[in-house]
Amino acid sequence: MQPNATATAVATAVAGSRPPASDRAPAPALVALEREVLRRVGCGLRDDEIAAALAIPEHAVAGHLARILVKCGLRDRAAAIVHAFDRGLVLPGLGPRTRTVGAAARGARPGGARAVGPRVRICVLGPLQAWHDGRPLDLGHLRQQAVLAALALCAGRTLSQRELRDGVWGTEPPVTNVVPVYVYRLRKTLRLGGDPPGREDLDGPDGPDPVIAHDRGGYRLVPGAVDVDVVRMEELVAEVEAADRAGEPAEAVRLCSRALDLFRGEPLAGLPGPLAELERLRLTERRIALAQRKSQWQQRLGRHSEAIAELFALSAAHPLDEPVAAMLMRALYRTGRRADAVTAFDRTRRRLAEDLGVPPSRMLRRTYESILRGDEVALAPTRSLR
Repeated sequence: MQPNATATAVATAVAGSRPPASDRAPAPALVALEREVLRRVGCGLRDDEIAAALAIPEHAVAGHLARILVKCGLRDRAAAIVHAFDRGLVLPGLGPRTRTVGAAARGARPGGARAVGPRVRICVLGPLQAWHDGRPLDLGHLRQQAVLAALALCAGRTLSQRELRDGVWGTEPPVTNVVPVYVYRLRKTLRLGGDPPGREDLDGPDGPDPVIAHDRGGYRLVPGAVDVDVVRMEELVAEVEAADRAGEPAEAVRLCSRALDLFRGEPLAGLPGPLAELERLRLTERRIALAQRKSQWQQRLGRHSEAIAELFALSAAHPLDEPVAAMLMRALYRTGRRADAVTAFDRTRRRLAEDLGVPPSRMLRRTYESILRGDEVALAPTRSLR
C-alpha cells in the first residue's frame, strides 16, 4: 500500500469515532512549518521523507511532530494523520490540499502512486546543489550552474536571455548565444534526473512536466515544481517577524535557528558573474542579521551563554564586521566580562588596521568608551539591526 493510501486507510478507520466537526474544539494555531509537517504526516510520509521534502534535519521533524501533538492534544502519529484530514490539509487520494489537481497530475508516477510536493530541490545557500527525488544532480560547468542559480534566485519571475547573459557574463558576454543551450541541458537534467533510463526518449526536456518554463519573455522555474532553499529562508524570516510582533521571543529564536540551518557555507560559492557576486553579499548580510536578531532574543530570554558563544563564532567568521563586534562586546559586558569585552575591541581594532588600514568606526569606539565608563544605559539591549 502506498503512503498516501495508508494514511487514508488510517483516517477512514477511525472516522466513525470522531465527534462532529461542530462539536470539536477550535483548531490550535500552528506555525507554517508545523502545518507543512502535519500535512506530510497526513500523507503518510516517514520522518526522513518529510525532512528531505522540507530541507530540514530528520531530528527536527520529530521535534515538530512532538509540538504538534502537544498543541493539538493528540496521542500519537495515527491521531495526527486523522487530524490532518479533519483540518482539510489532506484529501483522500489527493495528497496535500494546497497542491492543485494539475500539479498532482504532474507528480503522478507509473502504477498510480503520486509524488507529494516538488520532486526537485535546489540549494543556493552554500555551493549550488540540486536533487531530484533525493538524488544529487550533475549541473554541468560553472556558467551553466550560474544560469540555474539566477533562475532559482528569481523564482516565480521570468528572466529574459539578456538578463541571464548580463547576470552570468556581465560585460564579457559569450561569443555565441549559449543561454538556450544551457537551459536545454538544465531542463533535461532537472526533468529527467530521477527517471529511469530511456525516459528522455519518450518525453525529452520539454515533456509534459518541465521544471524550467519558456515563453516569449524568457525563462522561469515552474511554480510548485521546485523547492528553493532561499525561498524557504525568506518564509522563515516572515515567520520570525510574526513571532516578534506577537511577543514570542522563544519562537523567534527557534525560527531564526531554522533559517540559519539552511545556510551550508558561503552562498553560491565559486559561481561566476555579477549576479552571483551581488547575491553572495546580500545573502551573507541576511545571515549575519538573522544571527544578530537571534542573539538579541536569546539575551532577553536570559540565555546569555548561548548568545555569547554564537556571537564569538559569528565574529570569528566575520572579523571585520563592526556591528557584530559591538554586539559581542555589549553581551560580554552585561555578563560581567568587561576585560573580555575590551579584548574583543582590541582584536577588531587590530584587524581593521592590518587588513583595511582604517581605524574603528565611531559606533565601535562609542561602544568601547561606554564599556570603560560602565554606561549601563548606552549598553542596554537594543532592537536596532542592520
